[in-house]
Amino acid sequence: MTRRALHFAGGGFARRLRLAVWAALLLPQLAPAAAPDWKPERRAEIIVTTAPGGGNDKVARVIQKIVQDRKLVDLAPTVVNKPGGSGVVGMSYLNQHAGDGHYLAITSVTFLAESINGRGIAYTDVTPVALLFNEYVGFGVRADSRIKSGRELIALLKADAGSVSAAISGVGNHNHIALGLVTKAAGGDVKKLKVVSFNSGGEALTAALGGHVDLVVAPFATLLPQVQGGRLRVLGITAPRHVSGVLANVPTWGEQGAPAVISNWRVVLGPRGMGAAQTAYWENVLARVVAADDWNAMLEQDQLSGGFLKSAETRDFLKAQYEELKAVMNELGLLR
Repeated sequence: MTRRALHFAGGGFARRLRLAVWAALLLPQLAPAAAPDWKPERRAEIIVTTAPGGGNDKVARVIQKIVQDRKLVDLAPTVVNKPGGSGVVGMSYLNQHAGDGHYLAITSVTFLAESINGRGIAYTDVTPVALLFNEYVGFGVRADSRIKSGRELIALLKADAGSVSAAISGVGNHNHIALGLVTKAAGGDVKKLKVVSFNSGGEALTAALGGHVDLVVAPFATLLPQVQGGRLRVLGITAPRHVSGVLANVPTWGEQGAPAVISNWRVVLGPRGMGAAQTAYWENVLARVVAADDWNAMLEQDQLSGGFLKSAETRDFLKAQYEELKAVMNELGLLR
């Protein structure tokens, strides 16, 4: 290479170096500022769409305790019960605070069932934050009930579905669908079912223990304390296979000749229009909640199936569940 060529090469390199330095100095001023991280400025509300004493309420309070004990947020959230309209009241309250990350709701299959029937808020009009877990539905009777086993219940439903009264929370939800699936598998007339709806699983349980109905159909975790106290017997669960632990002596409906499988799940939702930073904040908080020993002890005790999903995955999950649930409800005649 000639001396002149070397000069041009060196001069070009120097110019490029100066330009790179100027760019490094100027770009931070020209580029848009990165979006700041978000965190709550006041106590958030965890909205429970059912009355105190039910499964949603229990989960909300476990989350609240873990968040508070481990100081996962600066100000621990409060739990607010907004029962009524099979969850419609609570979900409407959530969306009164559109775009505000200080409001979250815990709900279950009931939320989708109501939207399928044209009531309440559609899953596309809220912000999915996380899926917490799945659980199975139990069929419970008083310890002294005339119905001694799941097979006896199947026989009663087959002979006359209207001869058995059942308490559930909500209408057209996982509890209602579970009862309909067992009745249909038994050969009974789903349309003759005598169903009494309450605002929460706790209220439905109280009705059964008081002898006002023959049967309570609710997530197993709701029934468990009364089972352990000897006041309630569980005739069957809507699990796909036999399970262990506290459910070791409870047969599935498939084992009793009436295959019926449905899983209840719990999700955390934000109001419509909640921003990405707000969603990410609560995703991370809840990921730490479900990693806590207290949380996993609850899952084990209540025979719940983990399976934490973040926002995007939860949205896909809700979409798939919507289509499946709509088909089942149509088959059982539960569409209004």
